[in-house]
Amino acid sequence: MRATLSYTLLRVLIFFAVALILALFGVHGLTLIVVALLISAIISLPLLSRFRDGMSTSLAGWLGRFGAKLDKGTGREDVD
Repeated sequence: MRATLSYTLLRVLIFFAVALILALFGVHGLTLIVVALLISAIISLPLLSRFRDGMSTSLAGWLGRFGAKLDKGTGREDVD
């Protein structure tokens, strides 16, 4: 969960930094939001790859444990 929160926080910070820079250059309104989203997505691809990998590993482990719990619970129900 920590990896997911770190990645999300960094993505939001990059978005706001890009939006602030664009606002200083006179971009406003819906254009500001759309352009900031595009630019921040492009920036975060190489910059946050390590965090994204950590998040995906964390989520995969969580899903694996959750699936194992479901299988264990299903196995108990099937006992005659």
